[in-house]
Amino acid sequence: MDVSTLEWLLTDAGRDLLEVAMGAYVDAAGDPVRAATAVRKAEPDPERAAAALTQAELRTRAVAKFGDLAPHMFFTPDALEQATRLRVADHRAARLAAAQPTSVIDLGCGIGGDLIAFARAGLTAAGVDLDPVRVAAARANLAALGLPGAVEVADVAAIDPSGFGAAFADPARRGARGRVFDVDGWTPPWPFVLDLLAGRGVVKVAPGIPHDVIPEGVEAEWVSDGGDVKEAVLWAPVFATTDRRATVIGDGGLATLTDEDDPFTGLARPVRELGGFLYEPDGAVIRAGLVTAVAAGVDGGLLDEHIAYVTSDSSFRTPFARSYRVLEEVPYREKPLKAALRERSIGSLTIKKRGVEVVPEQLRKRLDLRGDNTATLVMTRVAGSGTALLVEPF
Repeated sequence: MDVSTLEWLLTDAGRDLLEVAMGAYVDAAGDPVRAATAVRKAEPDPERAAAALTQAELRTRAVAKFGDLAPHMFFTPDALEQATRLRVADHRAARLAAAQPTSVIDLGCGIGGDLIAFARAGLTAAGVDLDPVRVAAARANLAALGLPGAVEVADVAAIDPSGFGAAFADPARRGARGRVFDVDGWTPPWPFVLDLLAGRGVVKVAPGIPHDVIPEGVEAEWVSDGGDVKEAVLWAPVFATTDRRATVIGDGGLATLTDEDDPFTGLARPVRELGGFLYEPDGAVIRAGLVTAVAAGVDGGLLDEHIAYVTSDSSFRTPFARSYRVLEEVPYREKPLKAALRERSIGSLTIKKRGVEVVPEQLRKRLDLRGDNTATLVMTRVAGSGTALLVEPF
């Protein structure tokens, strides 16, 4: 889709065609051939018909990220893939708004997902991107949602962000060969990020960013949504309130854990024997290096110094970990494990593992499960030894 086609979709005729395309896509249950037939009856121009059908497909996919806003928005396939989930973007925008910057510029705004969050948080927001189609889509999305904001085509490297109260960037981490893990291979590259963080920058980075590359005084926040780690965010010292933070967003709301909640910082990691309860820390907690903070919160310790499982004698519910009751220890070796599961008539098994060389899907097939009972099996190391536990979530 080019800019002229997108602009046509914004006309009354284009919006009517989008309505047809959305209806056809739903009626065809996602079958592109059936949906295309219906759309082409309404619009003979193949380019316009294809663009409308593509938007219908992308809007349907975008519901997972943008919820009720998705049916009103415009996307490109790669920009949708790169866009931040709205709940995560809203959290970041709300936190930035609490710092009361005069304004924020989004350097590389894409189709405007983060601009939408900034505007919803009451921030005066502007965005730039080098891609004219993405800029046009961002403008259309702000307008469609009735939100203020300015968007222009520009090279982010040529922008001086010092006139804004904050500068946000989400460097591209994909190249011709796929995902780029080296920070110097990002676009814009790591030196650009460091310059932003020396001022009033907020930068979204990959969750796997090494702790040792994060500048002193910069806060690193790892964010998960629905149990999946979505991003890490680096906050310049002017916005930082701690060194490391794990933020967990779930159905019950938002919870945050910081290194100030960890009494074991700088001390030996607390390892203890298996208790009656097992806790599986959220991925954001693990990435932030705050597993021992979870251990402190449940009055427990680690099963193994190098593995992110926490055990305790007490029952707790915490937003920072999944909680399990330990039912019994079963054989770790495959043949006696198979026999033990047969004895218990376990025919459906969830396998969770950390710190051991086990492929759950392959193991499940080899166990040849039979029976009417369901169970959860944890395979890990306890004090360095392979251990298998039947547990019950609560």
